[in-house]
Amino acid sequence: MTTTPQFVTEYGADALAERARRHLWMHFTRHSTYEQGGHVPVIVRGEGPYIWDDQGKRYFDGLSGLFVVQAGHGRKEIAQAMATQAEQLEFFPLWSYAHPGAIMLAERLAGYAPGDLNRVFFTSGGGEAVESAWKLAKQFFKLTGKPTKYKVISRAVAYHGTPQGALSITGIPDAKVPFEPLVPGGVKVPNTNLYRAPEEYRYDEKAFGLWAANRIAEAIEFEGADSVAAVFIEPVQNSGGCFPPPPGYLERVREICDEYDVLMVADETITSFGRIGDYFAMSRFGVTPDIITCAKGMTSGYSPMGAMIASDRLFEPFKHGDTAFLHGYTWGGHPVGAAAAMANLDIFEREDLNGNVRNNEGAFRRTLEKLLDLPIVGDVRGAGYFYGIELVKDKETRETFNAEESERLLRGFLSKELFDRGLYCRADDRGDPVIQLAPPLVIGPEHFDEIEQILRSVLTEAGNIL
Repeated sequence: MTTTPQFVTEYGADALAERARRHLWMHFTRHSTYEQGGHVPVIVRGEGPYIWDDQGKRYFDGLSGLFVVQAGHGRKEIAQAMATQAEQLEFFPLWSYAHPGAIMLAERLAGYAPGDLNRVFFTSGGGEAVESAWKLAKQFFKLTGKPTKYKVISRAVAYHGTPQGALSITGIPDAKVPFEPLVPGGVKVPNTNLYRAPEEYRYDEKAFGLWAANRIAEAIEFEGADSVAAVFIEPVQNSGGCFPPPPGYLERVREICDEYDVLMVADETITSFGRIGDYFAMSRFGVTPDIITCAKGMTSGYSPMGAMIASDRLFEPFKHGDTAFLHGYTWGGHPVGAAAAMANLDIFEREDLNGNVRNNEGAFRRTLEKLLDLPIVGDVRGAGYFYGIELVKDKETRETFNAEESERLLRGFLSKELFDRGLYCRADDRGDPVIQLAPPLVIGPEHFDEIEQILRSVLTEAGNIL
């Protein structure tokens, strides 16, 4: 399929880029690049794991859009399901009413979720789901006679979203400074970056995991258990470069939350829907939280859709009297989005996308680990189809780059060069410099080699220019 989209034919590629430069306010973007004459990349089409720009050039989508396009681009069955739903019922809110799409999708998600997580509160996306979870935690404790419990513990460098509450939970200082003061109550603890662990734990994953988990208990004790409502963690932390949970870590966090009567919230905005080889990563890791937040891969990106999935225990106080959770979103549980999600999950089951990830994750890791022979590659880590490649100045000492070097390496060379060579992925310096990969779940070993070869050529050059 090589058909040029109508709007490219009508307006021309250069005209589209110029219109974008003139009117489009892009997200997380340094617009000075384009104000100074840089060409705005315009992506016009996708098929399977590939995308095409307005010049007709093909790229491998190594990030699934933004950890989203699990089932791959161009799935006509999802588009058709959306069109059919729009013809029947294009919109209705969930404000005291229901519609079949939301009902059936809620039931399906509850069936996939671990334990007694049976109540599904739909949102527009992941940040809104995180916001919803914090609000639920606060109100739950007020309703159960513990009104002073409102604080949230989260991990260093972790990203949880852009709303004011979710941003307060986020552990990236530079992302927060422009918007301060934020919502009070956010407390930070160490993450599970084994590569940067204290020396005495660096070669003992289990000991490191217990040390990191116990820092949560320590923070609860310091803040006072009567003030802490929840612990928010990603099963595999995204920001900083894909930190998996060490053996025993999640189990210990669960124990700590139970001991101090604190809710365990798994932010699975990225790790849900096959990214780690199951519908929810917490299911694969064998630990049941009190709340799961999810989004992105629920529809494979064909429609915005997120959810907060809560345990029956948390819903119980809301079943009585005049109590209500006075919170919601216009687009939460949108009928067309629900149709997209149901069609997407049909693909998951029919094509066994979770099984494809589990069957091939070892080969994906081994292929990426070939890059460890490059002097600039310090670590390769992750799980499922979700990996980070940490870049270092000195492999022996694990010395990282300073701010100026990181700027020159990531933004001055790697981001553009990888894209120019045909690989869309993420060069990220929210922690130490990393390249992140999270390709569509439909790919296999032949695609792993394609990714590795592009990375190898570019990283070899990167090592030579520093």
